[in-house]
Amino acid sequence: MLRKWTRDEQLEIRMDIFRWLDEQLVLGQGELTRSALESYFYQGHQVKLIDRQKGIWNPQTFDSTLSVTTSFNSPYKDQVLEGGLIQYKYRRDQEGGDNKKLVKAFENSVPMPYFHAIRPAVYVPYYPVRIIRNEPAERQVVLSLDEILRFFGDPLKMVGDTRRYAERVARERLHQPLFRAKVMHAYNRACAICSLKHVELLDAAHIIGDNQDDGLAIVTNGISLCKIHHASFDRNLLGITPDYEVRIDRDLLDEVDGPMLRHGLQDMHGRKLVLPKRRAEWPARDRLATRFEKFAASVRWRSRISSTG
Repeated sequence: MLRKWTRDEQLEIRMDIFRWLDEQLVLGQGELTRSALESYFYQGHQVKLIDRQKGIWNPQTFDSTLSVTTSFNSPYKDQVLEGGLIQYKYRRDQEGGDNKKLVKAFENSVPMPYFHAIRPAVYVPYYPVRIIRNEPAERQVVLSLDEILRFFGDPLKMVGDTRRYAERVARERLHQPLFRAKVMHAYNRACAICSLKHVELLDAAHIIGDNQDDGLAIVTNGISLCKIHHASFDRNLLGITPDYEVRIDRDLLDEVDGPMLRHGLQDMHGRKLVLPKRRAEWPARDRLATRFEKFAASVRWRSRISSTG
C-alpha cells in the first residue's frame, strides 16, 4: 500500500519538482518528452509528473491535483485567454474523482506544473501555475501563469496597467516558450544561417516583432538563429530576402575587425537559409519582404550618414 505524503511533504515535493524542471530545461530546448516527465524521483520514490490517460493527474499519495496537461489532440476545449490565463475544462461525466481534487487544488491555492503538448508525447512545461478561479457551472477552472495575478481580483476584468502587465506575462511566459519549442523543432535545433547546433546558443527569432500587431508566435513568423545572427538581424546589420538569401550591411562588408566579423557575418553574405523539411514551416515570404524593406531602409540611412559625415 502506498504511503500518502503529509501536507508539508506534498508542498516540498512540488517545490522540488520545479527545481527538477529547471534542471531539465537548462539547455534551452524548451520541451520535455513524456518519458522524461515520468522519470522524476523524490528521495528514492518515483513520482510521475504526468498521466498517460488523463489530463488531470491525481496520484493517490496527493490530496489535490499534482499537474494538468493539455494533450496534442485534446477532446477538451482548453483555451488560452488574454493576460496569461488558461481556461481548463473538468473531466467529462465526473462529479467527483479527478474533478474533486482539481477543485481542492483551487481551494488550497497549491502550485503545480502545467504541460502543453506541442507534438504527441512532447510538452512545453509552465510552472508554477495556480488555479485562480473555479467555474463549476461551466465545468472549468482558470489557471494563472503568474503568482501576482491571483491578487488582482477578477482575472477576466483586468484594465489599465494591470491588463498591460498581464498581456506581457502572456507573451513572455506562455506564447514565447511555445514559439521557441516549435521553431527549434522545425529547424532541427540548428541556426538557419550557419548551422550551429548548440541549442543553448540558439534563439527563435521573430520576423515581424512580437510587439507588433502581426508579430504572431507562429513558426512561419520565426527563424532559428544563433545569438550573433539574431542580434545582427534585430539591428538590421543582417537581412534575409523573400528568396531566403542572407544580406549583410554594405559598410559591415567593408570593415576589417578580425575573424569573428569575417567568418561570423561577412562570409554569410549571399548564403541561402537552411529551411525546415516541411514546406509549411518555411518563413512566410510576405513577412520576410516586409522585414527586408526595413533592413534596406536602414542600410540606405547608414549610407547617407556615412556620406555626409
